[in-house]
Amino acid sequence: MTLDTKKNAFIELGKFLSQFSEKDTIKKKDIVENDLGPLNPTLSQVFFEEFQNLIHLSQSHNGWYTPEQVYFSVQSWSEALTEDNLNQWVGAYDLSAVQPKNIALILAGNIPLVGFHDFLSVLIAGHNVLVKTSSNDQHLLPFLSKCIIAIEPKFANKITFVEGKLENFDAVIATGSNNSARYFDYYFKDKPSIIRKNRNSIAVLNGQETTEQLAALGEDIFRYFGLGCRNVSKIFVPKGYSFVPFFEAIFKYQDVIHYEKYANNYDYNKAVFLMSNFKLLDNGFLTLKEDASYGSPISSVFYEFYENLPDLQTRLQSEGEQIQCIVSNNLVENSIPFGQTQQPKLGDYADNVDTIRFLITIK
Repeated sequence: MTLDTKKNAFIELGKFLSQFSEKDTIKKKDIVENDLGPLNPTLSQVFFEEFQNLIHLSQSHNGWYTPEQVYFSVQSWSEALTEDNLNQWVGAYDLSAVQPKNIALILAGNIPLVGFHDFLSVLIAGHNVLVKTSSNDQHLLPFLSKCIIAIEPKFANKITFVEGKLENFDAVIATGSNNSARYFDYYFKDKPSIIRKNRNSIAVLNGQETTEQLAALGEDIFRYFGLGCRNVSKIFVPKGYSFVPFFEAIFKYQDVIHYEKYANNYDYNKAVFLMSNFKLLDNGFLTLKEDASYGSPISSVFYEFYENLPDLQTRLQSEGEQIQCIVSNNLVENSIPFGQTQQPKLGDYADNVDTIRFLITIK
């Protein structure tokens, strides 16, 4: 399969995904996957409706996967899988010498389609993929795999989903917690690997942020209920900072407390903090706790004061292995704008490890 063939297939997949939106899901006549050919015309309706049904069933498979969150993930991938984006991403690499290997993926399940980038990277690079899904996300990626095979049948021999033990693989990309990473490091010590651990994202404020920027920060905090490594879980603020503008700006996200799983976490974590006599800032759906750690529990964000930005930047660089991304108004080098944490570009690699470069080097 040529690189252009693979890219074109994912471009068509992006077009298919573009039909699905929380506000406006419309079946488009020019989408390849809606009509799988004359052998079975009924699939035209079934394929579209099957994915629509799957989106609405996702919450029964994983209580955190509300239709709103799944739609957001689907739309994000539809916007990423364009001809321009794929050309810009893949154009930075020479894939001509890649010899197909079997690459095992051990996926997380904290947010919808969290493993799709690894899946895409392996196939674009020219390898075969062996996928072990998380028990929390067993349906969305297999369905999109079915889509990509319908678009380009040559992918059928390059994609395998594994339910039991992973076998006959040449390299592995595994995502999990710090605890599981120790197991992965030992178990896969003889294989080329990317082993991902816990990371968290942060925001750096100086008190001059606009209401719009602070509201966008709320998107970075509450999207996927804060379950992703790209969700902001800690805020650095200057001494004397007032959180009143922040609380006012994020009030638009108050409905999150009406979601039972989130509300249970809010009640539980707030009670634990209060019983431990921690001082909290609270607006009824989010608690702020002063804490030196990066990883806050669901429904809570940690904060810490800083005295000067250069010292803070030095600290953040030294602790970079704990940080996934940084949000700020250009206060910190390589930070990203407010509201953009859950919309990474194809070249924004998890843990800053270039997945395609890794896949190219496998011998």
